[in-house]
Amino acid sequence: MSDRLAVLPQYLMPKQALTTLAGKFASAQLGGLTTSVIRRFVARYKVNMAEAANPDITSYASFNDFFTRALKPGARPLAEADLICPVDGAISQFGPIEKDQIFQAKGHSYSTTTLVGGDAAAAARFDNGHFATLYLSPRDYHRIHMPCAGELTRMVHVPGDLFSVNPTTARGVPGLFARNERVVCFFESTDGPFVLVLVGATIVGSMATVWHGQVNPPRSGTSRQWDYANGQVQLQKGEEMGRFLLGSTVVMLFPQGPLQFNPQWAPTRAIQLGEAMAQRVPS
Repeated sequence: MSDRLAVLPQYLMPKQALTTLAGKFASAQLGGLTTSVIRRFVARYKVNMAEAANPDITSYASFNDFFTRALKPGARPLAEADLICPVDGAISQFGPIEKDQIFQAKGHSYSTTTLVGGDAAAAARFDNGHFATLYLSPRDYHRIHMPCAGELTRMVHVPGDLFSVNPTTARGVPGLFARNERVVCFFESTDGPFVLVLVGATIVGSMATVWHGQVNPPRSGTSRQWDYANGQVQLQKGEEMGRFLLGSTVVMLFPQGPLQFNPQWAPTRAIQLGEAMAQRVPS
């Protein structure tokens, strides 16, 4: 079966309603039922609870508490690299931005302007730059951390679809990551601007950041924007910046310049928070 045929049911299913229901269930405190669901989830997806700060499945009051669990201190040491991997997961794609086009999968690309919510001037800062798209599966640790130190300047919640973001859907739905609901975070660093985009998906009940808390819901159907004053939100490399409630994808944009990705990186490769992602090469 082709990827386009495989994703056809997603066009027909009530994704918004399913996501709303899943979000309500995930936040509910249902005692033994919650524990039973978590236990089944851990077994099915082979979640490594030994590395969790709290490995006791019975102690989580809600599924969301379990899903956004913290790791033990030192579980993810930070590599000596200019840019570190911000998540646990797998590599979807990475590499150069061709003028303003980001490669999604064979036959599919999308523009930086669409990804960031239509701001062409902001997107132009990343023309011929670099991108990385990282997929978080259900079994992964679901907090997102900073790839380098940065100061937040703006956050935009862009409404959109809620397609799955698994590899099959990425191959079958054109412009997937610029089509789904997303939270776009603009940062400035000592090496220039960068963007971190949290992409929503089917069953992803909400996305949150450490400076704002839960961003969605609400889902108003229109873009919402928050601007931040100089020095208001400053985060260090490796510091938590946000989290997903259920699996999704992170897309990062970096400006044009000599950037060399980890030579061990390749699409579909498993990755961990803190490993080396890229080095800035002196010109």
